[in-house]
Amino acid sequence: MADSAAGPVDLVILGGGSGGYAAALRAAELDLSVVLIEKDKLGGTCLHRGCIPTKALLHSAEIVDNIKESESFGIRSTFDGIDMTKVNSYKDSVIAGLFKGLTSLIKSRGIEVVEGFGRLASPTSVAVGDRIISGRHVLLATGSYSKSLPGLDIDHNKVITSDDALTLDHVPASAVVLGAGAIGCEFASVWRSYGAEVTIVEALPHLVPLEDESSSKLLERAFRKRGIAQHLGARFAGVKTTDDGVTVSLESGTTIEAELLLVAVGRGPVSAGLGYEEIGIATDRGYVLVDRFLRTNVPTVSALGDLRPGLQLAHVGFAEGIFVAEQLAGLNPVPVDYDNVPRVTYSHPEVASVGLTTAAARERFGDIRTVTYNLAGNGKSQILKTAGAVTLIAVPDGPVVGVHMVGDRVGELITEAQLITNWEAFPAEVAQLIHPHPTLSEALGEAHLALAGKPLHVHG
Repeated sequence: MADSAAGPVDLVILGGGSGGYAAALRAAELDLSVVLIEKDKLGGTCLHRGCIPTKALLHSAEIVDNIKESESFGIRSTFDGIDMTKVNSYKDSVIAGLFKGLTSLIKSRGIEVVEGFGRLASPTSVAVGDRIISGRHVLLATGSYSKSLPGLDIDHNKVITSDDALTLDHVPASAVVLGAGAIGCEFASVWRSYGAEVTIVEALPHLVPLEDESSSKLLERAFRKRGIAQHLGARFAGVKTTDDGVTVSLESGTTIEAELLLVAVGRGPVSAGLGYEEIGIATDRGYVLVDRFLRTNVPTVSALGDLRPGLQLAHVGFAEGIFVAEQLAGLNPVPVDYDNVPRVTYSHPEVASVGLTTAAARERFGDIRTVTYNLAGNGKSQILKTAGAVTLIAVPDGPVVGVHMVGDRVGELITEAQLITNWEAFPAEVAQLIHPHPTLSEALGEAHLALAGKPLHVHG
């Protein structure tokens, strides 16, 4: 059955994840007619298999750490173990509550949701089963999947993806994590808190290799202190499953025995078999190519989120979805500034950043100024017993272009840092702002005081 009698809607969205549903909500707010197509559940990877469930596990891991370390705060307590059934129940209840709220919100905005597998049928329509849904514009928001390496087979038992790791009914005695990006480091952190022996294998020279090298080195030191083994600059050669688990071999000849191998080598675009190439949409290795306005080479089709090359973050998807809806409504919105998107790895300790790394800033500006403020001088950090630092990068006699932080809870500071870089604030302008005492936010203020040439709680 076709929808031709009803006429085309303003926007047909293929995919109900972060970017897709954000576009739907904003478009409906702007009085555009919207049909949202989703084959699984509204909320996509982020809500059901990504951001939300992993952060729930990380919070449970933080509680484990607090119990184990309570004596250093003068609290006597005993740790009696982890009930993964109840941990998973807690995690799932968070997801269920947010899913219920999202479903209700979408319904309240009058957005039609079509459940089923959608496939691009033409530059202005999507087929779902026998139904053809036509639109003035089509937005591709089909997201990503957990990638593997050539020749590395995932058996979802002993060789697993992050999706599998989220549903484990027990704590592994030992694990090898292949890949030291945000996903790999977060699971390594959780499992180590739970008591597992964890080894990270990363082909690049550092943990969280997309972050500033100073942050990577601080996280490496913290992970070593926690007993997380690291093989950096080490290439994976193969894995064999055994009765007890897996034997992972590296090109150097090193072998590592563990109960399981988590493959966390990144996420690839979900685009195969969806009709994109048949109607002439330009792709590269499965990614849909777009311009800065998120338009594909087909005028009536846009794409966003993990489907296009670049940062794969839920909050980027939200921003892109709002942008596409506003552009379609003729509001002439400002494109997303990808240089100034905040990024957080929610491990223990956390890594948070916004703006350019030291290397990228040198490449762009040549001469730069940097300062590093150690959290040892921050009262709240000492209360929390967290180590780390804030590193600032600025253009000489110019604005701050990068903020890089390591330490527990620094992810909560990144919003202020984002305002600093996005509004091109000068160090002296931030230095005159008053930060409440004692808070972690003072570390940002102190770093800017130092960069402005008037350090306060800094030796030397």
